[in-house]
Amino acid sequence: MSGAIRDRADSWRQQRPVIVTAQGIPYLMLAVLAGSTFPLRGEHGTQLIVDVSLTVATAAWMLGLYTLNSAWRGQPRRMAVFVAGLLVLTAALVIRDSWFGFFAAVCFGYARLLLRWPWQLVGAACTAVIAALSQTSGVQASLGLHLTIFFIALALDMLFLPGLMWLLWDRDEQIARHQEALTELSTANRRLEATISENEVLQRQLITQAREAGVLDERRRMAREIHDTLAQGLTGIVTQLQAAEQAAARVPDELTGWRRHVTAATALARDSLTEARRSVDALRPEPLECGRLGEALAGVAERWSTINGIPAQVTTTGTVRQVEPDAEFVLLRAAQEALANVAKHARATRVGITISYMENEVALDVRDDGVGFDPAQADGFGLVAMRQRIAALSGTLQVESEPGSGTAISACVPTVPTVPALASS
Repeated sequence: MSGAIRDRADSWRQQRPVIVTAQGIPYLMLAVLAGSTFPLRGEHGTQLIVDVSLTVATAAWMLGLYTLNSAWRGQPRRMAVFVAGLLVLTAALVIRDSWFGFFAAVCFGYARLLLRWPWQLVGAACTAVIAALSQTSGVQASLGLHLTIFFIALALDMLFLPGLMWLLWDRDEQIARHQEALTELSTANRRLEATISENEVLQRQLITQAREAGVLDERRRMAREIHDTLAQGLTGIVTQLQAAEQAAARVPDELTGWRRHVTAATALARDSLTEARRSVDALRPEPLECGRLGEALAGVAERWSTINGIPAQVTTTGTVRQVEPDAEFVLLRAAQEALANVAKHARATRVGITISYMENEVALDVRDDGVGFDPAQADGFGLVAMRQRIAALSGTLQVESEPGSGTAISACVPTVPTVPALASS
């Protein structure tokens, strides 16, 4: 067995001492044996002085080397001297009176409590000798018969007391092994929990990286489309208008008004081209560049209300936090599409927009009190595009409406918490 497990066994044994070594019990037992033995024997004079002196010496030995010196209890050599001296004093008392053989139980308890294995067996064997002396001291027989009885009693005590000591030691070892196994299991559980937490962090990072890669690919695709379509078309418009302006320079002055309109159109085309190029460089909605989602929604709702004359109230619930740009983008586009549908079809008098921050989700609700419609027959491109954007982020879109009862659109997108990057090993 390893030293660590043996130390645990010794610690367990010291924490759970046998009852005969508990505080005060040995002294009480010694006093009871002395008080019941000496008067019955009618001792007096030198005999009484010797017996009382042995009893006092035994009590003083326990008091000085064990009871009053708790710091010595963890020193095996001093405790071995203490147990050996106690065995000698007990043997002397037993020789004086066999009734002191009951005190051998105290010697056995101290040997188990204070000695290390296998010295516990030596202490138990010495206790067996004392017990055999006590059991055979009153036998009236010849020397040969007396010795025979003594050795028979000694053999039985040698089988019982060291065997009992071995059983108790084996139980302590099993308890120590069990505690060691529990400690190792607890350590393994903590390591497993740490590994699971690390795997969760890695999984979140992988999800985040996958989403970022998907967003980047989509931005590249849209950039190519804008470059190949919108930007090129606007460039052609600018070129044609510039050619028209050059041709107008050769016509009479009455075409001045026409030239002014062409100049304005050219300026508008240039502005559109600048915006298209800006979108190629950074595909992010302009309202999100200067604020969070709630602020962007408030700005969009305010501009929408100004244009359409319909009050729109924005409410935010939960703890506002920064979420992934793609989630903000999708929810902002969903709000813009829903408001566009209200303006076109709902004939509503008020609109309510709620953005809800939950533990692992962000939800957007847009409600109006308009005329409503049958969701089963709604197949417009706006709702389809809204569903596709939200589904791409593993989100959900629900449309609740019926004729005459208004409309409620609810979009919910899961979010991935921001996690620190793991240090490379």
